[in-house]
Amino acid sequence: MQPHSVHIPVMGTGFTIDTPLKVARYGISSVMSVDDNLMEKIREYYSHLYHEPFDAISKDSADSRACRITAYLNFVNRIVTKQVEDLKASPFEKGSEITKYFELLDDASELKKQYLSMLSLSSGAEKLRLQTFLRESVVAGSIDVNILTKLDREGFKNGKKLPREYSDALAALRGFANSDLSASVIFSAGLNPYLYSYVENFEDFYVNTQGVIKKKVIIKVSDFRSAFIQGKIFAKKGIWISEFRIESGLNCGGHAFPTAGYLLGPILEEFKSRREEFTHELFEFYRAALAAKKGIDCATQPSTRITVQGGIGTCQEHRFLMRHYQLDGVGWGTPFLLVPEVTSVDDDTLKKLTNTDEQTLYLSNASPLGLPIYNLRNSASEAVRVKRIASGKPGSPCLNKFMAFNTEFSEIPICTASSQYQSKKIDQLKEKHLLPEEHAREYEKIVEKACVCHDLGDGAILKYGLSRNGFKPVPAVCPGPNLIYFSRVFSLKEMMGHIYGKANILNPKRDRPHVFVNELRLYVNYLKGLVLKASAQITAKETDYFAEFRKNVSEGIEYYKKIVNDLLEESAQSRERFLRELNALRIDLEGVTWKRI
Repeated sequence: MQPHSVHIPVMGTGFTIDTPLKVARYGISSVMSVDDNLMEKIREYYSHLYHEPFDAISKDSADSRACRITAYLNFVNRIVTKQVEDLKASPFEKGSEITKYFELLDDASELKKQYLSMLSLSSGAEKLRLQTFLRESVVAGSIDVNILTKLDREGFKNGKKLPREYSDALAALRGFANSDLSASVIFSAGLNPYLYSYVENFEDFYVNTQGVIKKKVIIKVSDFRSAFIQGKIFAKKGIWISEFRIESGLNCGGHAFPTAGYLLGPILEEFKSRREEFTHELFEFYRAALAAKKGIDCATQPSTRITVQGGIGTCQEHRFLMRHYQLDGVGWGTPFLLVPEVTSVDDDTLKKLTNTDEQTLYLSNASPLGLPIYNLRNSASEAVRVKRIASGKPGSPCLNKFMAFNTEFSEIPICTASSQYQSKKIDQLKEKHLLPEEHAREYEKIVEKACVCHDLGDGAILKYGLSRNGFKPVPAVCPGPNLIYFSRVFSLKEMMGHIYGKANILNPKRDRPHVFVNELRLYVNYLKGLVLKASAQITAKETDYFAEFRKNVSEGIEYYKKIVNDLLEESAQSRERFLRELNALRIDLEGVTWKRI
């Protein structure tokens, strides 16, 4: 059982790439990306730091992506294991590692209460007994990895397509599966049948005869229906989903996956009310599949964690979500970008992150995946993108190729953010001889695509003084909108203290609304944007979608009005404000109109 109710989600490709090396020994779970190029660089850096031998794995070697991922995960696991051993052996005194472990815990946790009891004793056998118990209770945070299921580019070598198992996502899964870790893989961004079927090839994902699952599967979802569909797919394979990680569709960092107006509160309510029913149904499929495939009669249903993440910013919200929706954990991502002890952000980007507002931080169309992604207007990556356009050479060098899917101009897929693609697309646009205004609009759609795989790892490269392929690092960053309420650099102690209610580190000059209100505002504004972008001739399909979207948001507002008195962690003044803001946003929503021509 994990000692903390908070976990740190994956952020970008590089911001949490080494987070387990920084916080896992304190029992804090975190998630890394699977950029094998970056992993190889970071493994080299830390191998020298920890005086370990480093044997480079060439990009041209057989199965290099999987092998690099395995090597890095094994390295991290080995170092964290040693860190925990050293921590357990340290004395219970001010400034020691074991003292830090327990001081970071929530005062409301049982383990923290035992620690405080030990401190209250001056000496004697009982104090020694409690110290022994506490040492034995120390566990590392989980060292998890995230696979973005849509990033599954097929492999090519010498112009020839490789077998399916060498695609990016399958190779990443193989790298994780072959590692020494006992941890979880998080699948995010939707269903990938090839990837999900490939899980069946690795024994560590199945329960063993002792009832233990060494490698677990976590699914990141935005609604109940998606969770049930994906959970059933795995259950029928004899694979149990150990956690459903619910993420706000818009109030999150990185790529956004907006729902059709379904708000976080009602989504969590459905999970709460149907949790027992749907996990029991999944277990029936799982048990039958496990018996047929492995000859294992699993009489006891494995546990299923339900967690949430996306825009949470106060202890009151954290505790309310845990209590009211009976959750097993809460993810805090974006605020940790301001904690150098936790994430790898270069100094220049860190300074910019402490001074953002709603104009600087925006939901962009920069991602080659065609999904909205949060972006910082003044990041180094954006500055270089604009400079390239001004010089008449738009597009980025495509170094990682993780988002190379377009085959419009070549048999081997290329990325729409690459200079190769954009130059060809602009030439094609010129041949259309459009009116100046229409040409400018179409041109912007081409050049707004930016590198969000390589550049999102450049913060770590710059922070550690590394180089990659001889290119100067130009960090991109994709924080969630919650960032604007955190406006300075924090220590790990400060951030954990804020999460657990020991301090308030929010910017006092920015009056932050409740997480539900923040998300609601984002959805109302998102609908406005959709209507604005719709063509003059709005189709019947668009009309129906807009109406359904508004209906769902409206029902969400009514739901929030009903639960306002359940916000027990909030003051009466805060609850009154909550209602006022709901009413204001309801009026704003009703003012969003469209007309089918």
